Amino acid sequence: MIKPELLMPAGNVEKLKYAVKYGADAVYLGVVDFSLRAMRKGELITLDNLKLAIDTAHQMGAKAYLTLNIFAFNNDIKNLEACMDRIVESNPDALIISDVGIMRLAKKHMPNTEIHVSTQANILNYEAVRFWQDMGATRAILARELPIKDVAEIKNKVPDMELECFIHGAQCVSFSGRCLLSDYMTDGERKANSGNCSQPCRWSYKLVEETRPGQYYEIEENSKGTHILSTKDLCLVKHLKEMIDAGIDSFKVEGRTKSLYYVSAVAKAYREAIDMVWNNPNADMQPYFEELLKVGNRGYTTGFYLGEGYPKDGYSYDISKGLAGADFLCEIWDKKDDWYKIKTKNKFNKNEDIEIITPDEKFVTQVLEIKNDKDEVLELANTNNELWVKFSVEPKNFEYALVRTVGIKNGVNEVAKCACS
Repeated sequence: MIKPELLMPAGNVEKLKYAVKYGADAVYLGVVDFSLRAMRKGELITLDNLKLAIDTAHQMGAKAYLTLNIFAFNNDIKNLEACMDRIVESNPDALIISDVGIMRLAKKHMPNTEIHVSTQANILNYEAVRFWQDMGATRAILARELPIKDVAEIKNKVPDMELECFIHGAQCVSFSGRCLLSDYMTDGERKANSGNCSQPCRWSYKLVEETRPGQYYEIEENSKGTHILSTKDLCLVKHLKEMIDAGIDSFKVEGRTKSLYYVSAVAKAYREAIDMVWNNPNADMQPYFEELLKVGNRGYTTGFYLGEGYPKDGYSYDISKGLAGADFLCEIWDKKDDWYKIKTKNKFNKNEDIEIITPDEKFVTQVLEIKNDKDEVLELANTNNELWVKFSVEPKNFEYALVRTVGIKNGVNEVAKCACS
């Protein structure tokens, strides 16, 4: 048995670097028009820098998988075929595909590149896995609707096919992500299956009776309405042993549109958790779960994986946006003597206790001094400023270091409770 791969999202080039530094064995990335996540900020991955992004992953010792998993219309096929030379040149380790037409193009232009069948293909059984294997795929990304026992049975039936499963991140209310709600709600301007979902499952809904226009009724007693479609986020850190025993080859984290801090902290938590449970199957996973409370989440659930259907407490009726147990305060960019240059994300004060995380460390320290580029002493590091700070305890290596508040905010632990035990 080989230790499962940790597969992290790479929404842009910067996040790719942090994902790998914080423990990813592989990253998955996509370009606009052919991927189910269309990034809007950061150093976006486009056809122009796709090769650079994949080369960067390779140079850092990680694999890079390219997502081409839209549901393709004729124009999509034409556009993709016109771009295939750029994709061939980029040399990804695998292509993630859900459409058989795109798969045919891939096999024509890139016959030696591995093909991973996307979760959008909603693979639920071993015969479907065998079908895709017969078609030339080397990995099946299984539907999130499967319980772990079914995953184990698939691996037993098709042992020479790699299996990939999601272990963490946002979930779609629709079966394997096949949703048209965004299309309808935006008059076709934000198509979910073309990488531009407006996430209407996270919106707050109220009831209106057609003969009483303008009169809105609460679906439950809540002044803000209710998020009746919004699922909690998936978190399987406490069930890594069962998933390893099931024979899963790759553990996948959702989140190409999530923040740099999210990608880094989640990668660090799962890297350490996987390594721990691999060496000690009876290890306590609670510390890693608590680390995951520190990143944005809508509450956590184990989804369908425990085999009892979707849990009744698996919906986030009260919130639609993720609440983080810790505030991301700043990135550390540079060092001069004992001063560290930072880019602030949230404000913090002089003498405040903060927590620094790096790929190799996690510790609490204190902000001793703050100054700006003019050497003016400050009492407060304000949001979106570039400043210099001194810490009472310094990181051994400041590259890729991130700073957050200490502990877990009151209330987040309650919000994030789930059937994870």
